[in-house]
Amino acid sequence: MLNVNFVPDDYVQNNESRRTNLMYLVLLGVVMAGLGGSFITIKIRQRACHTQGRLVNEKLTQIQGAIKQFEELQAKRKTMMKTALTTAELLEPVPRSVLLASLTNNLPPGVSLLKLGLVQNELRQSGRIVGSASKYQATQAKMAADQSQGSQEKLLETSMEIEGIAPSDLQVAAYIERLSASDGLLNNVALVESKEYKIEEMAFRRFKLTAMLNRDVHLTKHDVERITAKAEKMGRTF
Repeated sequence: MLNVNFVPDDYVQNNESRRTNLMYLVLLGVVMAGLGGSFITIKIRQRACHTQGRLVNEKLTQIQGAIKQFEELQAKRKTMMKTALTTAELLEPVPRSVLLASLTNNLPPGVSLLKLGLVQNELRQSGRIVGSASKYQATQAKMAADQSQGSQEKLLETSMEIEGIAPSDLQVAAYIERLSASDGLLNNVALVESKEYKIEEMAFRRFKLTAMLNRDVHLTKHDVERITAKAEKMGRTF
């Protein structure tokens, strides 16, 4: 049976053209939507990157400020350490370990230390000027006082209180003699008191001494070794 198409060919072609154009329009819309979405996504990412970059710059600025403060603190710490070392050299011309070793090694047989106290005091020079003195003498005295302020190590004195026990006063006297001859480290070694003290029914003498550290002494490494060796030798002798 023969099929006869009564639809004109132009109508069929127009319908196919409309379908094709519609498909192209739909595809164009999808492409445009994709481009728009990509553009918006890129802009959002750019803003996020800009915000993150600003935060990173702020953190870097804060870190640089912290590093600068740390460097300033380190510089201050070095200055303080240098000042502390200088002050220690001024206040302690003789290391305390050497002083304690000298006190211990000079102990006669049977003598023991119980207590040791160190006190540093600043000497005060008298500022009185005699009324009959001339203006020249007053000026010279004032200049001497001003110059003395520049050498604080000579205006400091170290006093010591030494307490211990000994079998008798002979050992106490020997200890005083040894300390007085301890290479010029101490001077004005004096006995404050010596009284009887019993330990487990055994009688001892509990003594208390005072001494002054020589302000003009400055020991070198060689002097420290020499004093230590001499003290050990004296400890073995007695």
